[in-house]
Amino acid sequence: QVQLVESGGGLVQEGGSLRLSCAASGRTFSTSAMGWFRQAPGKERMFVATINWSGDTTNYADVLKGRFTMSRDNAKNMVYLQMRNLKLEDTAVYYCGASSRFWSTSIGDYEYWGQGTQVTVSS
Repeated sequence: QVQLVESGGGLVQEGGSLRLSCAASGRTFSTSAMGWFRQAPGKERMFVATINWSGDTTNYADVLKGRFTMSRDNAKNMVYLQMRNLKLEDTAVYYCGASSRFWSTSIGDYEYWGQGTQVTVSS
């Protein structure tokens, strides 16, 4: 069983930056990729970013490229999402997921999820 806990969310002004963290514990050896997804009020959960466990492959939602950066620290069993130039539409609950796939943008490929952390962008 893999347990994931997100942190780092909060209130930030439009144009600001925020770094989210995801701490993994348990059978992390079974996970080949990590992902970030977000869900805004009244909307479906959508893909944000993914990284393979080796750290040599990343993928981002097209609309977010250039603003968000995903990284990992395997020694700490941590993954991060650095968010820059935040926009009002980035307001959402952000979820960390773990997948057995090399990497994936699909919700159905993720076997484990954290509880989510709220990011609110204000003007």
